[in-house]
Amino acid sequence: QIRLMESGGGSVQSGGSLTLSCAASGFAYNDYCMGWFRQTPGKWREGVAFVNADGTSTYADSVKGRFTISRDNDNRTMSLHLNSLKPEDTAMYYCAQDCEGVYGSRPTCRLWGPGTQVTVSS
Repeated sequence: QIRLMESGGGSVQSGGSLTLSCAASGFAYNDYCMGWFRQTPGKWREGVAFVNADGTSTYADSVKGRFTISRDNDNRTMSLHLNSLKPEDTAMYYCAQDCEGVYGSRPTCRLWGPGTQVTVSS
């Protein structure tokens, strides 16, 4: 079955940390760029961090220095470590495969996970 499944969301206080994970199945995981988006009500999905097939990564300016993305090709998983969390990081976080326009207003991806909620209280 071709799918992505996120886990690890939850509620933390400002300044806290979380680790999100994404498990992939059903496609040639190692060949694709993978990444994370987030979305709040009334807004389109915002690109957060992406890791290419070769392991290089990029980050949105809003999370640079606080979030770290990594991938494990052997286990077909991807992680996002969220540190120094702020209330404005509160969102539904989505794992995605092979995306275009990732930091634009209308990103498109080959495959999305169902999402995991992150809530940061002040």
